[in-house]
Amino acid sequence: MLISEIFHSLQGEGELTGVPSVFVRTSGCNLRCAWCDTPYASWNPEGEVRTVAQIVAAVEAHPSTRHAVLTGGEPMIAKDIHALATEIRATGRHITIETAATVAPDGIACDLASLSPKLLNSAPDPVEHVAWRRKHEATRWQPEVVRAWIDRYPYQFKFVVARPEDIEELEHMLAALHREIPRHKVLLMPEAITLEKMRGRAAWLGELCKARGYRYAHRLHIELYGNKRGT
Repeated sequence: MLISEIFHSLQGEGELTGVPSVFVRTSGCNLRCAWCDTPYASWNPEGEVRTVAQIVAAVEAHPSTRHAVLTGGEPMIAKDIHALATEIRATGRHITIETAATVAPDGIACDLASLSPKLLNSAPDPVEHVAWRRKHEATRWQPEVVRAWIDRYPYQFKFVVARPEDIEELEHMLAALHREIPRHKVLLMPEAITLEKMRGRAAWLGELCKARGYRYAHRLHIELYGNKRGT
């Protein structure tokens, strides 16, 4: 598997914010978000080829940490991702899979499906990235795949919000699933890679969460470490 990085940190997003976790970041993605904060795993995938056994050994190098996070890029397109999840589960660890939910789970070992469908605000530039814009828009929203995840696994939704009108779009997406989605399972994160931008958007996004009943999702890793790798 091509692995961008493996690191020990605190979960920065979602229901498990603050929980010590070992992150396994695969390299490679089937989307190209304009605001991607890990371009080294998507726009310009880089990393080291590692076996499942090597990756599991790196996770087990942190014996006190019982949570593992498979992230990317898009981890669900990584070679041997199912085998890796099975082996990490065998160590007794809780597994979160952070995915854009464009690839069906197909029975993968997972304790929390962290689903982050992409909104229109994610689309790459239509002039500079014509081909990727077309592919991204055709791929980013797969309601039948999302249903496969939420019907099988404990889940959370994490939407990256850049503007107030994004709320209407995500509500239409959730309605299209034809499932009862509790609002506390929907977390809204401000689109930002700097502390200043995040705090600026937090003011109005927090008010929207209060008005609509969604959870505001801070990005703890930016607050603690800034936008840098290995955090």
